[in-house]
Amino acid sequence: MPSLNQNLYAALRAAFPADLDLTAIETGDGPGAPLHYTWRDLERGSAMIANLLASLALPPASRVAVQVDKSVEALMLYLAVLRAGHVYLPLNNAYQAAEIEYFVGNAEPAVVVCAPKAFGWVSKIAFQAGTPHVFTLGDDRSGTLLDRASFHGDVQDPVARRADDLAAILYTSGTTGRSKGAMLTHGNLLSNARVLKDYWDWKPGDVLIHALPIFHVHGLFVASHGALLNGSRMIWFAKYDPKAVLARLPEATVFMGVPTLYVRLLGEPGLDRQACRNMRLFISGSAPLLIETFTDWQQRTGHTILERYGMSETVMLTSNPCKAADGERRGGTVGFPLPGVGVRIVDERNLPLPPGEIGNIQVKGPNVFKGYWRMPEKTADEFTDDAWFKTGDVGRFDADGYLSIVGRSKDLIISGGYNVYPAEIEGVLNEMPGVAESAVIGVPHPDFGEAVVAVLVPRPGEPAPEPAAVIAALKGRIANFKVPKQVFVETELPRNAMGKVQKNLLRDRHQGLFAA
Repeated sequence: MPSLNQNLYAALRAAFPADLDLTAIETGDGPGAPLHYTWRDLERGSAMIANLLASLALPPASRVAVQVDKSVEALMLYLAVLRAGHVYLPLNNAYQAAEIEYFVGNAEPAVVVCAPKAFGWVSKIAFQAGTPHVFTLGDDRSGTLLDRASFHGDVQDPVARRADDLAAILYTSGTTGRSKGAMLTHGNLLSNARVLKDYWDWKPGDVLIHALPIFHVHGLFVASHGALLNGSRMIWFAKYDPKAVLARLPEATVFMGVPTLYVRLLGEPGLDRQACRNMRLFISGSAPLLIETFTDWQQRTGHTILERYGMSETVMLTSNPCKAADGERRGGTVGFPLPGVGVRIVDERNLPLPPGEIGNIQVKGPNVFKGYWRMPEKTADEFTDDAWFKTGDVGRFDADGYLSIVGRSKDLIISGGYNVYPAEIEGVLNEMPGVAESAVIGVPHPDFGEAVVAVLVPRPGEPAPEPAAVIAALKGRIANFKVPKQVFVETELPRNAMGKVQKNLLRDRHQGLFAA
C-alpha cells in the first residue's frame, strides 16, 4: 500500500487491531443474530466486493448508488467502494420511484445496488437512465452482489486517491426545492474523523452501540468511522428497538443517537444508572435535543448527553466538551467549534456579530465539502467571497463561546416587518404544562405578510393544552408580534428518517389558513 495513498480506506485499515480475528461487529438483531464479524471478515469481504467492482472496468471515480436495508454487508459495500476508488452514493431506503429516478438521473451512477424486493422497479429506472450494472443486497446476506463477489479474490490494494478526490455524494433532503448532491472528499471525511477521535476521547476498549441508519452522515460517517478509526467493536442494530438496545448498554461505552432515540429509551422503565454503569459517552445530533430530554436523561442515568452540530455538507462542526477539563456540557447548545473548524455569526451583509446577537452561521475548515454535484452556480452562491460556507442555519454565540442554533434561515418568520425565530417561541411552549413538544411556522397572511402558527403535541396521560389558554399565557411572556395567531394540537409532528421535524409539510398543511 503506497504511503502517499490518501484513500480513506487506507487510513481506516491502518487502525484495525493487530489481531484481525477479534470481533469487529456483533449483530444485535436481524436474521441469524447474533452474528460475529471479525476485522479479517471486514477486510476480506470488502476486498472481494472491491475486486468485483474492478472487474466491471468502470471509469475512474464512478458513482455507486446504494439503496438497501442496513446490514454489515452494506457497510462492507461502502468500504469496498472507497477501496475501489469510486464514489459512494447512499440513498434513504424510504425513497420512492420518483425520487430514485431523480437521483439516478442526476448522479448517473455506473452501478446501482438495491434490496432484492425492489429490484423490479429500481432496475427499470436504472437501465432506462443508462446505468449498466444493477445488483441486489438483502439484509440476510442474500442477493446478486455477494453471489458475484464470492468469485473474486479476498486481497486488494486500495486504489490510490488524493485527499481532494471525491469519496461520497450525499443528497440533501430537498425541502426547499431540488435535492442537491453534497460532494465529500477522502480528506473531508478523514480530517473530521481524526478530529472527533481526539475530541471525543475515543479510548482502547471502547464499544459502540450502532443503532443509526447508514444512509446518512451520522450513522455512516460519524459513528462507523469513529469505531473503525479506533479499532473499536460495534454492537450493530439494523432496526432501533429501545428494549433491545437497553439490554446491550452494559456491554458498551459509547452510544450515538438522534433525540427520538433518547426519548424512546426514557420510556423504558429499566433505564437507570445501573443499566448505564459502563457507559462513557452519550452523543446526540441530527435534530435539536429538547432541554427536558437533556435533564430527564441526567436524572435517570447520571450521564450528561453531549450535543453536537453538523450537516451533510460539512460532517461535524461543533461539539459540547467531552473531557471535563474542556468545560461543561450545556443543554440547549451545541458547544464550541471543533479544532481546525472556523464558525462565525454574521448579519445580512456578512459582517460579524458580537456574542448574544442572532445571525447567520458560516463555517470554514478541512471538513467543508467540495461543492454541489453538477451545480456550479448553486455552489458559488453558497460560499462567501472569502470562502466561508453559508450553512443556512441561524444562531448565536454565548459570551463564553457556546453556540446555540436558533433555527434554519428558511424557517425565519417575518411578521409585520419583525423577525421571529421559531426556536425561541418553541422553547417557551415546551415549558408549558401539558406540552410534550412544539413546532412554530410562518404562513401567508394578508396584513402581516406572514403569521406565526404553532403546532403542539400533548404529553401522554395529561390534559391536552387548550389553544386559547396557550395564546393567553404567551402574551404575558413574549412580545406580541411573536405570539402565534393560531395554535393547533396534533398527535405527532411529521419527521424525516433522522428525526428532524419537517416544517415544510406543516407549512403546506396550513398554507391557506388566513386566505381571504
